[in-house]
Amino acid sequence: MNDTKPFDGKLALVTGASRGIGAATAEALAAAGAHVILTARTAQSLEQVEERIHQAGGSATIAPMDLSDSDNIRKLAQAVAERWGSLDIMILNAATLGSLSPVEHLDPKELERIFKLNVLANQAIIAAFDPMLRRSEKAEIVGITSSVGAEPRAFWGGYGASKAALEIMLGAYADETAHAGKLRVQIVDPGATATRMRQLAFPGEEPSSLKQPAVVAEAIIGALTGNAATGTRMRVEG
Repeated sequence: MNDTKPFDGKLALVTGASRGIGAATAEALAAAGAHVILTARTAQSLEQVEERIHQAGGSATIAPMDLSDSDNIRKLAQAVAERWGSLDIMILNAATLGSLSPVEHLDPKELERIFKLNVLANQAIIAAFDPMLRRSEKAEIVGITSSVGAEPRAFWGGYGASKAALEIMLGAYADETAHAGKLRVQIVDPGATATRMRQLAFPGEEPSSLKQPAVVAEAIIGALTGNAATGTRMRVEG
């Protein structure tokens, strides 16, 4: 392994890559040698991330799409399979917050949208890319979670329930694939980070008091290059 470019020759997919933790992780992966497929809904923001990667000497491909549409996921997987054949790294970062509301006041349609992106889309991505992950010499999956997925908090019932479901699903996938020793799943709780989602949840909070997305990206790179067991859950402090 190249110590300065540990992912040289590897292919990575990052969802929610247009800003925040997703963008920072995509840039860190590219700096570490990976060719990164960037996906999110906003093409213009993805182009900006791609440009930063190229300016830094890395390589990336953008794939603007709404991941809540399973047809988009299927088409992306088909395109990746035809061009590259295998996938080495998958960062499941895309998510939506929804309204912070008492459980009895949760809007059913909004709750459905939260689960559609935060849970169902991630399952669809895993299902679509599973054959390519298994063709990799050593595949890595990192799912981004939240503390409210493990510890219930008032008014966070909708988002928290979706993250709890994501964690259980990723844990099950880790257990199901552990025997082959070729695919590792890790779950990362970024903690309080200066992101747009955090700003929506805590509008009165001073962003400068929080760690930057690049700190989380560095921790994710550390998790990918470390030797933690599949199914490990880690929290990024600082």
